[in-house]
Amino acid sequence: MIYRETQEQLELKNLSSRAQKVINSQGRRLEEELCPLRTEYQRDRDRILHSKSFRRLKHKTQVFLSPEGDHYRTRLTHTLEVAQISRTIARALRLNEDLTEAIALGHDLGHTPFGHCGEERLNKIHPGGFKHNEQSLRVVDYLERRNNSMYGLNLTDEVRDGIVNHGSKGIPKTLEGQIVSKCDRIAYLNHDIDDAIRANVLNKDSLPESILKVLGRTHGQRINTMILDIITHSDEKDQIIMSEPVEHAFNALRSFMFENVYFNKEAKKEEERAEYIVESLYNYYKEHPDQMPTERFEDYEHRDGINSIKDYVASMSDRFAVNLYKEIFIPKFWLY
Repeated sequence: MIYRETQEQLELKNLSSRAQKVINSQGRRLEEELCPLRTEYQRDRDRILHSKSFRRLKHKTQVFLSPEGDHYRTRLTHTLEVAQISRTIARALRLNEDLTEAIALGHDLGHTPFGHCGEERLNKIHPGGFKHNEQSLRVVDYLERRNNSMYGLNLTDEVRDGIVNHGSKGIPKTLEGQIVSKCDRIAYLNHDIDDAIRANVLNKDSLPESILKVLGRTHGQRINTMILDIITHSDEKDQIIMSEPVEHAFNALRSFMFENVYFNKEAKKEEERAEYIVESLYNYYKEHPDQMPTERFEDYEHRDGINSIKDYVASMSDRFAVNLYKEIFIPKFWLY
């Protein structure tokens, strides 16, 4: 028996009846020969991990613009934290860790430079708007062209569903996808507290006592509380849920963070400039589409039109966008 088949049989034997088994996958848009070593979800994880879009996440902002310090989270470190928390929960519930990890690693591939402020500006200026979860699906379905395939990375249906539905409005059809959706918010709320304290936007005594009593007083305690609560209340259930007290505290923490960090003008003082860079680059390529890389210009001419401009700007890392802005708009003698 080849290794892949052994893994498939182990899933049937060891995983919960509610787990998404790889042999029950709805498959890929383009059928492929099976791998002798890896299951289909393991292949999806590896395709995402080796993609250019995944590598660019290391230079994309999470909340605090990365040039401000080496220890702030980036979009890549956020993604890794989501994957770690998600796998912990999936393992405890005997759900499919490989599927969970693939969704987690791919959920933010479509994020813009400069975090959510870049997303908000593209949403305002691009016809039809912009949502990073939809762009993440577009990345894996089309923009990451494996072997020049028109199907992109040609991922399985369950991974694609988890990626596009990981936001607060989407409901993934698998429990594994629901785990990632929950853990995305668990991760960013907790690590953003840590980064906000580092940035002197918050201090250790800033968080309301009512939240601390329920969730815990340290970063580790809060994450542990939420993980244990989800495992306890989701075991043998058809959805991933929290208990009412923990979910209430979780939502209160989210509201607190929006009020004191995400909408804090001092914490986000550079965002207006970052948004200006995004809009300037977008408008420049609207006027000069032939200046985009060959692949994006070919998309512009033959298939996607203005969507190819959105794709190009959204794909940029923070530093690439800044350097490109300087190259296009700043006279050279001002730079020396």
